[in-house]
Amino acid sequence: MPDRKGPLKLLAEDVSDLEVLSAALQDSVAKIGDIRFEASGKRLTVVFNRFRWESGRGERVRSALQIGSVLGVKSRRLRRGAKDAVVELLSLTFEPGLAPGGHLALTFAGGGDLRVSIDCIDAILVDVSEPWPTKRSPRHDI
Repeated sequence: MPDRKGPLKLLAEDVSDLEVLSAALQDSVAKIGDIRFEASGKRLTVVFNRFRWESGRGERVRSALQIGSVLGVKSRRLRRGAKDAVVELLSLTFEPGLAPGGHLALTFAGGGDLRVSIDCIDAILVDVSEPWPTKRSPRHDI
C-alpha cells in the first residue's frame, strides 16, 4: 500500500495490476487534448486530474497514465477535435486476444471509450503534481 501522503506510482503487467490502476483512476477527469497517441513510440499517454481515493480526504492530483506496447487506438463517441472537452473515466479493463496481447478499454461516462490494441499489458500510473483540495467528491448512486 502506498504512503497515503506520498505520490502514487503503480506498474501494471497483468490483469490484477490493471484492476488496481482502474480503481485508482475511477472518477478521474481529463481533457480530450490530454490524450496523446505516439504511434512511433507505441505508447498512449493520458493526463488526468485523479481523485485521491487512497488519501481519505477530498483532494485531486495530476496523474499520468502511460500504456506501452500499443499497436493502435480507436475512439468511439469522443470528439477528438474538441481539445477542451472533459471526459470522466469509469473503468480500465482488459479484453484478451492473442496472448499476451489484447485490448485495453478505457470507458468514459456518457458512453465514450478508447479501445487500445496492445502486444502485452504494460502500463504505468504516476502522480505528477502535489495534491490539492476539492469540494467536489465523486458520488455514485446505488
